[in-house]
Amino acid sequence: MSSPAARPTTRSSTYTAETLVESARRVIGIEANAIHSLGSRIDATFVAACRTMLACRGRVVVSGMGKSGHVARKIAATLASTGTPAFFVHPGEASHGDLGMITHDDVLLALSNSGETAELLMILPFIKRQGIPLLAMTGHKQSSLARQSDVHVDVNVPAEACPLGLAPTTSTTAALVMGDALAIALLEARGFTAEDFAFSHPAGNLGRRLLLRIEDLMHYDDKVPAVMAQASLAETLVEMSSKGLGMTAIVDANKQLLGVFTDGDLRRALDDLSVDLRATHVATLMNQSPKTITPGRLAAEAARLMENHKIHGLLVVDDNGRLVGALNIHDLLRAGVV
Repeated sequence: MSSPAARPTTRSSTYTAETLVESARRVIGIEANAIHSLGSRIDATFVAACRTMLACRGRVVVSGMGKSGHVARKIAATLASTGTPAFFVHPGEASHGDLGMITHDDVLLALSNSGETAELLMILPFIKRQGIPLLAMTGHKQSSLARQSDVHVDVNVPAEACPLGLAPTTSTTAALVMGDALAIALLEARGFTAEDFAFSHPAGNLGRRLLLRIEDLMHYDDKVPAVMAQASLAETLVEMSSKGLGMTAIVDANKQLLGVFTDGDLRRALDDLSVDLRATHVATLMNQSPKTITPGRLAAEAARLMENHKIHGLLVVDDNGRLVGALNIHDLLRAGVV
């Protein structure tokens, strides 16, 4: 019976905290320089790759082996979540039936740093015979995969960060970054919006931020603080206290919004000794240009509006400026929007 493989051991006991830090910084520097160099390769071939994927009537099929396969999976996921339908096919499994997943309307994006991955090269005759556009992402322009591709995206790097030159490190980082560049270029070319993004990310905090609308969170009907313009300041304070939103709308008889009175306005009024709480009409103290939002807007937009203007509440109006609701920062917090 063979003995179990021994666990890897540390062969040197000379490492120190300084050498560990130095090693990490060297890796980051090598990979950062490699990524920076990719910028000069965003050229006509990159544009051609984007146009091929934009013209695709089916899906972008992304494939790769080993570490390139892990990167390919991530690229496929990023494409799919940013408006370009995509999925990953393992090249080894492709030769055993999974080629049936690829149709005439699809595009194949194949990743291989060497450009000589046998499992990928094996499926190329099928791809060519079916007339499926082939995009290759490799580190070698003269490789078999690059030469047989319709468009070759060059992700060559000067050196791997691994001092042995064996573990894919810099090369996989470069491929991942180029994949992100493709995905975002396509996103912008399609006019893909945050709302579009939300439909493929409905779960969790991200989905709540992107899918929830003002109408899902706002206070309705008699829960909306509102007084008429002729209301006294004392009457206004009763309305604000009962509704608990830290503000009240000032409206006319048709609920047309005239202004807003907030806790901050109240503090300023109390500092003014000339203000008579019982006799002063709220219309003389209100803000006549309140920040508002419509019920169909995303709740995340309300959060940005509050943050940008350093306010804690918003009045909700319809397209004609009539008051229909209200919400404050606590509503957004409870919903997980902020």
